[in-house]
Amino acid sequence: MLTLKRLPRSVLLALYGGAAFACLHPAAARAQSTAQAPASAPVAAGTPAAADTIQSVNIVGSRRVGSSSSIDTPVPVDFIPMTKATEQGGQFDLAQALNNISPSFNSTRQTGADGADLVDSAALRGLGSDQTLVLMNGKRRHTTALVNLFGARNRGNTGTDMNAIPLMAIRSVQVLRDGAAAQYGSDAIAGVINVELKKSLGCESVLGYGQYSAGDGENRLASAYCGVAVAGGVLGITGEYYDRGRSNRAEPGNPRIIGDTKATNETVYLNGEFPAATGKLYFTVGAQSRDASSAAWAREGLGSEDIPSRNAAAMYPNGFVPFIDGYIEDMWGTAGYRWQVGEWNADLSQTYGYNRMMYTIANTLNASIANLDLINRGPGRSASTFDAGGFSFRQATTNLDFSRFYNGVMNGMNVAWGLEHRRENYKIFAGEPGSYIDADGVGFGGNAGSQGFPGFQPGDETDSDRHSSAAYLDIETDVTERFKLQTALRHERYSDFGSTTTGKLAGAYRLNPALLLRGSASTGFRAPSLQQKFFSSTFTDFVSGQPLDVVLAPNGGRVADAAGIPQLKDEQSRSFTLGLTWSPAQATSVTMDLYRIDIDDRIVLSGRFDADNYPALGATLQQLGVGQAQFFVNSVDTRTQGLDVTVSNRMDLGPGKLNTFLALNFSKTEVTGVHAPSALRGFEDVLLSERERLFIEQGAPRRKATLGFEYTQGKLETALRIVHFGPQTLGTFSGPPVPNQYYEPKTSSDLSFTWAFTDKTRLTFGGTNIFDVKPSAQDPNETDNGFRYESVQFGLNGAALFARLSHRF
Repeated sequence: MLTLKRLPRSVLLALYGGAAFACLHPAAARAQSTAQAPASAPVAAGTPAAADTIQSVNIVGSRRVGSSSSIDTPVPVDFIPMTKATEQGGQFDLAQALNNISPSFNSTRQTGADGADLVDSAALRGLGSDQTLVLMNGKRRHTTALVNLFGARNRGNTGTDMNAIPLMAIRSVQVLRDGAAAQYGSDAIAGVINVELKKSLGCESVLGYGQYSAGDGENRLASAYCGVAVAGGVLGITGEYYDRGRSNRAEPGNPRIIGDTKATNETVYLNGEFPAATGKLYFTVGAQSRDASSAAWAREGLGSEDIPSRNAAAMYPNGFVPFIDGYIEDMWGTAGYRWQVGEWNADLSQTYGYNRMMYTIANTLNASIANLDLINRGPGRSASTFDAGGFSFRQATTNLDFSRFYNGVMNGMNVAWGLEHRRENYKIFAGEPGSYIDADGVGFGGNAGSQGFPGFQPGDETDSDRHSSAAYLDIETDVTERFKLQTALRHERYSDFGSTTTGKLAGAYRLNPALLLRGSASTGFRAPSLQQKFFSSTFTDFVSGQPLDVVLAPNGGRVADAAGIPQLKDEQSRSFTLGLTWSPAQATSVTMDLYRIDIDDRIVLSGRFDADNYPALGATLQQLGVGQAQFFVNSVDTRTQGLDVTVSNRMDLGPGKLNTFLALNFSKTEVTGVHAPSALRGFEDVLLSERERLFIEQGAPRRKATLGFEYTQGKLETALRIVHFGPQTLGTFSGPPVPNQYYEPKTSSDLSFTWAFTDKTRLTFGGTNIFDVKPSAQDPNETDNGFRYESVQFGLNGAALFARLSHRF
């Protein structure tokens, strides 16, 4: 397996090599196109601005031959040019940048959520992160190996790590706000995000620095891109080093650490396209290594109940904070060839994605080892660092696609069809014995395993595979000059749960040159992830002072089978949209789109079952040596309804130019049914408690709005972005009658100033969340992370200052 330990050297060599090539061949490296967008703001489909900001690319949601603009799309698509976000933005990673630009996009950094602290989950329209499909250059991108088990959102979900993609490598991001499983397959229930990478000539670089106004959480960024002419084509090379410092918002005297994780990312991406024979050869290769460290709950010292159960007086007499350190490797690559077969355009590609996360638990101990050492007349110590194991996910996708445009059918018809084969593998690796053993025996004082995060046991290990095959047909027809119709049909067969067929019908009708009506109806599905099927973790918990083995049991294992949990199957959805686009003037556009998404048999993580809340199952679990168990199960139906609105305007104002944009999302998700397996009927309140229901319904704000102003006069540009987050209601640990946690609506504001020294060199400085707004305070005894507020809305760190220096050469 490729190691990324020497990635910084490879990044430098790649960049220096590209720059040297550009210097030796000046004709091969010209200034980059200036047709980039004037703003890092969503540009809605069908708007005049879209044609100005998007170069010739394949539009997500359409397989039309030669599609090069977003005009008249029958479904809503946002185009987000990333030039401004890369050169002048206050957010240094892709997830946070999109969260401040796109109202449909939600991502919040977690704290006190174990592995979920190390990877920012992202989603659309308030649904789960695994219900949004992410593409790169139109090809499927893999998800992470991590299953989110804690935190205020995306519990039980897997998702794509957006921050594994450096901002500097990205030309634009396209957000398809419509169900598209009939076009792209599993996971596209909420929509599709397509990340389009650069392959333009020229070189550019960015240096960035930022920190919170509290004086911590320093961010340091060094990123560079160079596009060089090679073999008649272009090769784009991107290298990035990003160091994010730890922040802490815990009150004085509180031993907890609450805030951003510490993370260091080292990333390199290559993206190229070259003529070959009668077609074009293309490829993309990217790799990132991430060293990250998250703070777990604090353990108390002398005089507390934590000694000897969770601490040892000889090691941490004043208490300690364990650190969950994760080393993450993420690799993605695709290689393909496009050519013509008669009148047909053909595309054959192979895509590979890999994500691996390994845990080291530091500043910790195994209390049972320390207690046994004390019993044996030793000082009462154990090791302070443990290899806790980890997991990996691998995905390989082969695509063969054909498309052709027929001029003679009505006003034109595009026919596309293709085949796809995908193989996936999921592994869990056990940790060293000290990370999980109970050395002094059950009930003898010291808890088993490394404090903060017990290691994976040999019984948790898995090496699981599956494969799937799919065929699709996609037809777009210009029925008349005013009416466009899109139809799609897709059939997929999975080796582990069977087959599914989905379809889509969408249309757009232009009432007049300024007004377009559009709508769609589709069915969709999401296959259960291998992570959800096979994740397993066993640990010892103490309930009323008594030790109890708790297992998160894999689907199809002996515990799940004994409990009567059926095999996981696919989630099924029905999606509907109805909207309009209005362009009253060349510089003004408005879009409005209503949507509804019904999901049946949604996969959730159950509550804990034991002998108290379900005696029949409890007896079975005790026979198997397990006191409590949780499962992934298809048990919930949900309905999501909402409205998306975008407004954009460009105008001359005084001696300068003003760009204004407004984007709003209103969304409401409700659980419409809970279907317990036959063995668990009557225990729906354990299967899905009110607290877990609220995580599904309000894991993201129910409304979000972005209002942006960018004013340019001469060499000075000023940008003001106001982001409003609606309220959220989350459950409590105690549950009823304890009132739920209510988070009031909050508004964050970002302000920046950019000075252009030359056409190639710019300096930006400014602040994010400049009024230091934080979420509503709660009772720390009732929150998920044991702090006075959760990581909701826009996070809990407060105001930050930043500066960026960009240069093109």
